[in-house]
Amino acid sequence: MWRYLNYLLYPFSLLYGLVLWVRNRLYDNGMLTAVEFDLPVIAVGNLSVGGTGKTPHVEYLIRLLKDTYRTATLSRGYNRRTRGFLLAKADSTSADIGDEPMQFHQKFPDITVCVGEERMLAVPQLLGDRPETQVILLDDAFQHRSIKPGMNLMVTDFSRLFTRDHVVPFGRLREGRKGFHRANAIIVSKCPPDLSEPRRAAIRQEIAPLPHQRLFFTTLRYGQPYDMLSASVPPPPASASILVVCGIARPEPLVHHLLEHYANVHLLSFPDHYYYTQKDLDKIKLELDQMDGGIKHILTTEKDAVRLHLLKENIEAMQLPIAVVPVEVQFLFNEADSFNSYIFDYVAEAMLAAEQE
Repeated sequence: MWRYLNYLLYPFSLLYGLVLWVRNRLYDNGMLTAVEFDLPVIAVGNLSVGGTGKTPHVEYLIRLLKDTYRTATLSRGYNRRTRGFLLAKADSTSADIGDEPMQFHQKFPDITVCVGEERMLAVPQLLGDRPETQVILLDDAFQHRSIKPGMNLMVTDFSRLFTRDHVVPFGRLREGRKGFHRANAIIVSKCPPDLSEPRRAAIRQEIAPLPHQRLFFTTLRYGQPYDMLSASVPPPPASASILVVCGIARPEPLVHHLLEHYANVHLLSFPDHYYYTQKDLDKIKLELDQMDGGIKHILTTEKDAVRLHLLKENIEAMQLPIAVVPVEVQFLFNEADSFNSYIFDYVAEAMLAAEQE
């Protein structure tokens, strides 16, 4: 029944898609102005409403660039409890700057992390406060067309390619499929680690990248869980019963990974970017107590951990055993070096062009 009711949303998708098409044409034809900056600017985003694994790809770029160039990330700071331009500081929290920027700030304290809704205005503010910045990574900025980045990286989920999706509310696309034309490179994320060459070729044929576009494939690589509050606490043993607590768009890959390592895994899901409360902690404890098994443990994501950390004292008082599962991206088909060179070549060329102006 819901499937048929969903079709009632299709006309609204057509209307919304038309509005976005007109907006994009205005930018493409120069009737709406996109600002360019004289330093390398790399935008990472997607066509769909979350769940593509964008954040680990931004972190990959941070690791790649930060030891060579003074790197900054600029995010909107979705669902934060502040407004305007903010630089991450030593005492910043996820409530101040948002969960993903806070994650960047905690993991990479040697880079500049900042947030601002109007990124066209935020970039000059960033450069005014941190004039030494050499490269800017725009997080989730594929539709933020008031800035024209030097490189656009578009991430699409292997299990739900943009080619098979529709504009919201009928589907999950933020704009029409042809928006992918703006990408310099397309990354098919969350692929099976053993993705075959024939399947790779089929996806390439389905996406049909333009002559100037590069196409890469990545998979998620989960690391050893670590305690959220104390590095001295060992990870849960394989015999433990696991309660997965997370507020992310698509928890299925994480759950699938954990089922390969633990026999008893139960998911307690919350909305994406959700801020936990004491009531939620009570619910989590109740779920954990009701699970079978002698050893019980809570596992969560890095993005959830920065939000749960706002309740650190409550978690300690309740003695909730929470461990964090880190995740990174891994390029398939031995293309990491090719991707790295692609990024470094762009940065070097952009910096040279800026010096010659």
